[in-house]
Amino acid sequence: MNKMNDSQKTALQADIYLLLFLGLLTLTAILMTASGHLLLNTIYMGLTVASILITYFWGIIPGLIENGLFIFAQGLVMIYLNMTQGPHIPLTLTFWLIVPLGLSFFVYQMTVKQQQLQRQNQQLRSSLIEQGAFDVQTKLRTMVAMVQDARVFIETNRRFKLPVTVGIIRIRYYDQLKSMMSDQQISVLLELTSDVMTATTRENDITYYLNEQVPTWGVLLFADEAGAQIALNRIRDAFNQKLKASAELGSLNISLISGAAQWDDSEMHDPYDLIDSAIKETEYDVGESN
Repeated sequence: MNKMNDSQKTALQADIYLLLFLGLLTLTAILMTASGHLLLNTIYMGLTVASILITYFWGIIPGLIENGLFIFAQGLVMIYLNMTQGPHIPLTLTFWLIVPLGLSFFVYQMTVKQQQLQRQNQQLRSSLIEQGAFDVQTKLRTMVAMVQDARVFIETNRRFKLPVTVGIIRIRYYDQLKSMMSDQQISVLLELTSDVMTATTRENDITYYLNEQVPTWGVLLFADEAGAQIALNRIRDAFNQKLKASAELGSLNISLISGAAQWDDSEMHDPYDLIDSAIKETEYDVGESN
């Protein structure tokens, strides 16, 4: 939980620095219009963009060095113009002494926060993998995570009487298909099914990869059994469409079987009972292969 809070805080800080950057950029455009001197403003903007890029790619120290040289160059230009053409350069151009530093600083801070967020996300993913709650191949949560989440869903059911259902998806005749498919085709099949699961379910439905030996996907829903079956049928329809469009799998006769079970407080005692009941229901799915 702390890691998630840290990630949210870091993401918020990155957004704040982005807004500050855009705000200062807008202010710069206004000041450029108000100050006139198109040639100088164009040159200074080009040098400012160079400062931003140097800071972004090489860090704050090279960016500060470039900004220092930029400020020095501005001073020389002002002295030269005032000596040769008279003191007619307006003071409004002095904003260029501050703007490049501000833009470079905001870009640097935004980049640092984004890199920090990436590290936190990687650490969180590594932590989930170590705990057995995240499958590397399918990028889905595992049985360990599903049991933990199901306890929360079940407690919600007990308090607020919201129906809780587990839906299960398996590949029909997987053992026979496996002997006829290459490793590449199997990998594509697992990835395709996982992608369909995540893309087709609602945002508040959670998808899982439950078994690697007998590929089994699960979805945890706040819905009754009939509602869950509608969601499972939607997954199967989407799977059939993706399958037909797949160059590796389109010629194979592959289909899914599904089952759903709703939590029953009087007959079930823990999440395993709910999951096992849903898996059992897949054995009764005798729908036509597609």
